[in-house]
Amino acid sequence: MPVTRLRLPGPPTDGLGVFDALRERRSVRSFKEKGIPLKNLSALLWAGQGVVGVVRGIMRRTTPSAGATYPLFLYAVVGESGVEGLEAGVYEYVPEEHEVVLIREGDVRRGLYKAALSQGWVRDAPLSIIIAADFNRTTSVYGARGIRYVYMEAGHSSQNIYLAAASLGLGTVAVAAFYDDEVKRVLGIRHDPLYIMPVGWPRKRM
Repeated sequence: MPVTRLRLPGPPTDGLGVFDALRERRSVRSFKEKGIPLKNLSALLWAGQGVVGVVRGIMRRTTPSAGATYPLFLYAVVGESGVEGLEAGVYEYVPEEHEVVLIREGDVRRGLYKAALSQGWVRDAPLSIIIAADFNRTTSVYGARGIRYVYMEAGHSSQNIYLAAASLGLGTVAVAAFYDDEVKRVLGIRHDPLYIMPVGWPRKRM
């Protein structure tokens, strides 16, 4: 029976400093056939959308958000033996609880690869993090201008994941070429996908 809900380890307190991580940050498209520790998945998700504190009753996150509307949702696509302690499947990250919830069982990487125009790194990475959005959360406050705010926020989240990956010795790449509806169907999600970020141990320095 697969784990359907799992509290993640706390975010790391060590690793590269921000300027070292910036120097190490690069796009990686070739990964070793090696799984990722659960604590590293925890660090990546926290970097992308984790809660850092509560201010006036609002749970502030690691990324700035227009009006604290927080339209982003993160999903972890885990392959077979992709993350220690997790079965293959699609998991939604719950920032408020710092946990993941299983929403689809099984290894969906091949379907995601096809939806992403057959980019091999999407199929081969042990893990992909999907950044998706509910645009209404922001446009209901800012109107049409809120659309650009959501895309900006996705960029903030993606860069945080890039830097966290570099700090952990992992590699990733921001993929934005895919069929949106196919990604939603493969993952079983309702939110609009903005990025696919395959993650793994780099085969070589890029």
